[in-house]
Formats: sequence, C-alpha cells, structure tokens
Amino acid sequence: MPLPSVPKEVAVGTAMLGVAFATGMLAGKRYPSLVFGTPKSSTSGMIGKSSPLRQYILDHSLREHPILKKLRLLTADHPWGRMMVSCEQAQLMANLVKLIKAKKVIEIGVFTGYNALNMALVLPDNGRVIACDINEDYAKIGRPLWKEAGVEHKIDLRIKPAIQTLDELLASGEAETFDFAFIDADKESYNEYYEKCLRLVKKGGIIAIDNVFWNGKVLKPRKDDLAAQSIHRLNEKLLRDARINISMLPIGDGVTLAFKL
Repeated sequence: MPLPSVPKEVAVGTAMLGVAFATGMLAGKRYPSLVFGTPKSSTSGMIGKSSPLRQYILDHSLREHPILKKLRLLTADHPWGRMMVSCEQAQLMANLVKLIKAKKVIEIGVFTGYNALNMALVLPDNGRVIACDINEDYAKIGRPLWKEAGVEHKIDLRIKPAIQTLDELLASGEAETFDFAFIDADKESYNEYYEKCLRLVKKGGIIAIDNVFWNGKVLKPRKDDLAAQSIHRLNEKLLRDARINISMLPIGDGVTLAFKL
C-alpha cells in the first residue's frame, strides 16, 4: 500500500532525529559509562545532571534566551524545581516547533512556564500556546517573565484539569488544527492526554511525551507504582500505533516524539 505523505519539514526532522539517536546508540556501545551517563548501577541510565559530559553538552549546544535563563534559575530555587523540563530538552521542543512552522501548540503541565516560554519565543506573533495546568501559583513565577520577553499574549494559560480543556477544544471544533503538543503532567492520565491530543493535532503534527523512562522504573514497574505502569503501557502502545511514526530519545528523563500520519 502507498506510504502516507507528511510535510517535507517533518520528514527531514524525523530523519535527523533518527541519525542522532543511532549515533548515540553506537557511541553508547563504545563508551557505555559516558554516553548514557552514569554507571549501570544508576536507575535512570542517563547522563546525570552533575555529569561533566552533560555540562559539555550544555556548553556546546545550549542557546538560551537571557529571560529563559532567568526563569530557569528562579525555578531551580523552587522546592519542586526538579519538575522543570531540562533546558536542552526544552530547546529541542522549540526547535521542532520552529522546524514545522507551528502556529498552535498545546502544553499539558506548565509548572513555572519555562517550556511554554521557550516555545512562545519561536512562534509567530499570532501563534499561541494553550498552556494547561491546575496550579496557578507555579505559573505566577513565570508569568512576569513571559511579559518581559514580550510573549505573554501568545500563552493562553488555562487553570483547570487538562482533560477538561482538551474536551473544550474538541467541542469548539478545533480538532486537527494544532501543530504540536507537549505532554508532561500526571502520568496516570498519559494515555487519555495522548488520545485527545492525537485528535487535536493535524496530520504531520508532533506530540512530544515526556518522562517516558520514569527514572528507569519502566524497566520493571512495581505493582504499586501506577505512574510507571501507565507510562510503560503507553510506551508499548505507541510502538504498535499505526497512526503515528515515533522516535524515543534518551534526553532528559526520556521523551517520545509521535509524528501523526
């Protein structure tokens, strides 16, 4: 049967990610204690935050807007600062948004808004990020910096359960009108978020799903770890989902990119 067609930008981006991942795998076989970071005893198997190699990555690839850096440092001082998406991962998300010339983005799980700000900075002036969260206090940390960066008008913060916001978007006729979605909220709801985003994202669009390694706990999810079980089930489902192409990348705590066919 003929292969589904996707925009040239998505095809090129997918190929680039595939090459990068294959290169990382080959390097990992040659230098297992370095490329996938911490020794094999580590639960995550990834490059640790204090690893010299991660610092090298940041020193040689991170191009961070000054206001993004300000927000990152503010967030790092927060008691729950570890919930923030890694800066190198957020940069990749912004690059993908720019690559596919996105105008409409969904973010599920905003926290202080570092990733929302990163994506808003590369959207056109009439672009928008529908930013879904249930805690406005966290977002208050980032909102003044959204304004300082001149992109506050692009970020539509909706403080309510994300499922409710997604259902409202579908009910208002916005199915297949979004270009990009980023999922990083309560893990037990990941499958429901994914299915609704798949309806909202247009063909050729991308859904990025964060924390797909869950600190390595997906390897042997405990019966009492509902988050690990939920992520593992979704990972298995995505592998076989004929509606998408996927790349699972060893960045941050693992991120899967689902390209809608």
